[in-house]
Amino acid sequence: MSENKISFHHIPVLFNETIESLDIKPDGIYVDCTSGGGGHSTAIAKRLTSGRLISIDRDPEAIATLKERLGSFECVTLVHDNFFNIRNILDKLGIDAVDGILADLGVSSHQLDEPARGFSFHNDAPLDMRMSLEGISAAQAVNTLSQSELQKIIFDYGEEKFAPSISRAIVKAREISPIETTFQLSEIIKSAMPAAAKRDGHPARRTFQAIRIYVNGELDGLGEAAQSMFECLKPGGRVSIITFHSLEDRIIKQAFAPLSKGCTCPRNFPVCVCGNKPKAKVFKALSPSKAEIDENPRSRSARLRTAEKL
Repeated sequence: MSENKISFHHIPVLFNETIESLDIKPDGIYVDCTSGGGGHSTAIAKRLTSGRLISIDRDPEAIATLKERLGSFECVTLVHDNFFNIRNILDKLGIDAVDGILADLGVSSHQLDEPARGFSFHNDAPLDMRMSLEGISAAQAVNTLSQSELQKIIFDYGEEKFAPSISRAIVKAREISPIETTFQLSEIIKSAMPAAAKRDGHPARRTFQAIRIYVNGELDGLGEAAQSMFECLKPGGRVSIITFHSLEDRIIKQAFAPLSKGCTCPRNFPVCVCGNKPKAKVFKALSPSKAEIDENPRSRSARLRTAEKL
């Protein structure tokens, strides 16, 4: 585990913009829902005096690293859990409401770059992809799900138009021998796609994304989790969420949109009778600068969305 502590790293995307978006108060209570390598948590902790930071991560390797990197901050409490359970997590800590919540929905650089985790099509490794190192693995998914289930996952979560041919190829290949490694799966995907499609980025990218999302349940309940985060805020508190693909971003955008709506009366009503008032100020989504994208290409699809509770 010590090797993992040393190697676990993450390049925080929209780093300064995210920290600024939280409008950190030195005596406030903050939550980093996806602490990873501790980049955001360290920046928040340094800005606190009498405040408190709850650093959450579902990855046990991340928690091991965070114990080492954040150990000098007395204000930090580490929690090994899924941030979808944020209300329960705060209840257990005796915290009613907080001043700010951050969630970086991206896969950490460590998880992508560590071959043994099986997230990447760039390295040959056991096909795993589990962020929590628990539950069904990617190998189990591709070897047991039906062709129709695989097709739906690849199409819905990867937005891959060749999902029918890819899912058929996976089922045909596993009849000969189990699909156990990232390179095996990558080659099967390539074989199912026309030559022209292979020139538009890596042909396995969308399918790997889809299987990763399925294995980790990344979108199941994400909208409800965003709502729960907002409900955990004090008045004036802010929630900032970084997304990395259109599916995530759409869910967060749709979760925030109703919060900023006020009166719902018909326009021809002379006075408001519904009494509805906006619950939040929703800020304009931010994207990485060209300089950041050039330095960290993985940031190109990132969006930062922030809502402040009124």
